[in-house]
Order: sequence, then structure tokens, then C-alpha cells
Amino acid sequence: MRKRIFLKLVGAFVLVIAVALIFDFPLHAWKGTLLALVVALIISAVAAQATGRRLDRIVRFAERITAGDLAARIEETSGDEIGQVAASLDKAARHLEESFAALQHSQRQLETVLNSMQDAVIAVSADDRVQWANQTMDKLVPQHTRKNALLVETVRDPDFLTAVRGASEARRVFAVRAASIVPGRTFDVTAAPMPGGGAVAVLRDLTETERVEKTRRDFIANVSHELRTPLTSIQGYTETLLDSAPGNDHSREFLEIIRKSALRMSRLTEDLLTLARVESGEQRFEIESTAPAELLQEAVQSFREIARTQNVELIVEGQAEARVGADPEAIHQVFSNLVDNALKYAPSGGRIILGARPVAEGVEFYVQDFGPGIPSEHLARLFERFYRVDKARSRESGGTGLGLAIAKHIVLAHGGSIRAQSELNHGSTFLFTLPLA
Repeated sequence: MRKRIFLKLVGAFVLVIAVALIFDFPLHAWKGTLLALVVALIISAVAAQATGRRLDRIVRFAERITAGDLAARIEETSGDEIGQVAASLDKAARHLEESFAALQHSQRQLETVLNSMQDAVIAVSADDRVQWANQTMDKLVPQHTRKNALLVETVRDPDFLTAVRGASEARRVFAVRAASIVPGRTFDVTAAPMPGGGAVAVLRDLTETERVEKTRRDFIANVSHELRTPLTSIQGYTETLLDSAPGNDHSREFLEIIRKSALRMSRLTEDLLTLARVESGEQRFEIESTAPAELLQEAVQSFREIARTQNVELIVEGQAEARVGADPEAIHQVFSNLVDNALKYAPSGGRIILGARPVAEGVEFYVQDFGPGIPSEHLARLFERFYRVDKARSRESGGTGLGLAIAKHIVLAHGGSIRAQSELNHGSTFLFTLPLA
């Protein structure tokens, strides 16, 4: 840079001499001019060299910053224009170094958190290449994870790959169950899109949870099965004794209590067996194309006489025309549990409404009563096993506390959903959705 400035000054000097010669200036005139020009040339050369050194420092500083040396600084104390530029660049470099240090600190914190997780986490770019994986994920796959390698080289489970690619392309969350990532282990995979493209997947190991759940289901099913025979015997012998006991004998009262208790326990064991079969998938549903009107009418026919004795009117409304995929017998059991609950709380002289209406997911069925309603804090737990809103009244009515849990699992097995709406003193509505046929 200094060389370029010097050459420009020499050029200016030559130009002045040429002009003087061409226009034939007097000797004393151009000699004075020449002397002044030489002095100016010397002063300009010195200034150009000083300016060039300062600009060279700025250029070297910029090159160090470009190379990644954010600790580079400019030693410039002058207050002129070049000094102000150097000070601004130096200040920008300090801010950049501080921001980069904060970013590195946040990245280390994030890596520490992710590496401490028991769940496996892997980030994938838009072109299906591994960007990052935590230590749990690296230990999970036998071949370990390699950065920038294709995802299929790390994990070959088709459900996992479909979820990750779907999240990356559709820009929404995908959740699947993967059973072939590691032999003998099952994972719950949640894949979500990343803002810059690609997706991040979290794998939660469900192997132990499923084993415990299966043990619990097997235990309940086995115990319920073993209880059926002695309960049937107790109930049978009790009824025999009741038939032969004298009418004024106090033992008859005790035998009636035994019979009712045995009958209630029999209902409980049957419901436990049903729930265990539905939860485990042992109960196979015969899904067929069914008209919603048929399901509603069958439910009404089954409870019309019971409702009449309780002075409750059953009303069917809003019958949807689209056919649904359902097992009629299983859905009848769902309606039975819902209508039975509604009858327990419907006031005498009241009504219960059954209906169906089309929704985006399929057809939504509902059972509405106009009883006392359910407090909002209970709605989230209504479909849990043995959960009761009014424990005293439920036991008096002979309920087992499993009806809604059975209904929920039957609907879920059909690919639908179930929920409840209620307001105190304004009744309750139970709704479940079935997919279209």
C-alpha cells in the first residue's frame, strides 16, 4: 500500500515537470516550484509510510479475525479517522469474542444436559445425515454414531426412519413405537422438526415399563381367573341355603349379604378379566363397516326397560350417516357402561340423550345426562381404574369402578378417543370418536 502511494506521488512530480517544460515557464519559476514539490514529496512519502503501516495493522487484524482468532486486537491510539475506524473494529472484535464465548458456554451446558439424559437423543440434517447424538444414543447402537454419516447407517428401524423423515419434511411432531433398533427392546420415539431444517429424535426405552405392565396384567388376569370358581361356588351354595332357610331365621339375612357380596366380587373379577384382555391385546375385535344408527338403536333397546322402570326417557338424536369401522359387540359394551352410569345419576322423570355427529376424525358418539354433574378436578381421572367421584354412592349402586376404563381401552383399540364434559348441576356428557369405515 505504501508503494502505491509513493508511485502516485512520483507520478505527480513527473507531471509537474512535464507541464513546466511544455509551457516554457521561466527558469526561476519552475525551479521554485520544483523545490516545493520535492519538499512536499518527501513529507508525503513519510506520511504515506506511516499511514500504510497503520492500514497494514488493520488488514492483519482483519485476517486474524477471519481465521478465527477472536482475541486479536489493534494497537491504535491516534484519534484521527483511521484511529476511529481501528477503535470501532477493535470494539466489534471484543463484542464478537464475548458473544462467541457465551455461545460456546451455552453449547457446553446443552451438551452436558443432553449427555446426562437417560433418553437417547439424535439430531439429523435435512439430507438425513447425523449432526449430533448424545452419549446414550452413541452407546445404544452397536456401530456407534458417526457425524455426517447417513442416518440409515446408524439406525435401520423402518418406523424410526419414517418418523424422523416425516418430522423433517412435514414440519410437525411424529410419535411411533420402534421395536427393532436394539433386539429385545422397545422404544417410544418422538421426532420433532428443527428450525433450520432436519429433525431431532428422542428415544425412550419402554422395555422395563412394558415388562412391569405385562406382569401386572398377567397377575390381575390370573388372580381374577382363580377367583371365579370359588366365588361361583359361594354364590351357588348361598342361594341353596337361602331357598331352604326359614323365613324368620336371622341366618337368612346373613346369607343374603354373603350372596350380594359374592355377586359383586364376581362382577369385579369379570371386569378385571375383560380389562386385562383388552389392555394386553388378547381380545380381538371384528372390525366391520357399521352404521352409527344401528349402534345407537341397539344401545337404546338394551336399556329401554330399565330406563322405563326408573322413569327416565332415552332419546336418540343427530344420527350421522357416514359408516364407521367398529366391532358392534365391543361398542355395545362401551354404550352399556356409559348409559348405565347416566342412569345412576339421571333424576327421575328426566332424560338421557344418545347421539352421533360427523367430525374431522370420523364420527363422534355421545351420551348426555342431566344429573348433578362432575366437578372439573375429577374429569382428567375419570377413565382410570377404580377411580370414583362419589365413592359412597358408587359402592351402593354396585359399580366396580372399571366400566369407564374398559370403555376407554375399547375405544382406543378401535383407533378412536374418548373424553368427558361436565358442569356442576348441569349434567355430564361422555363422548367417544370412531374412525370412518
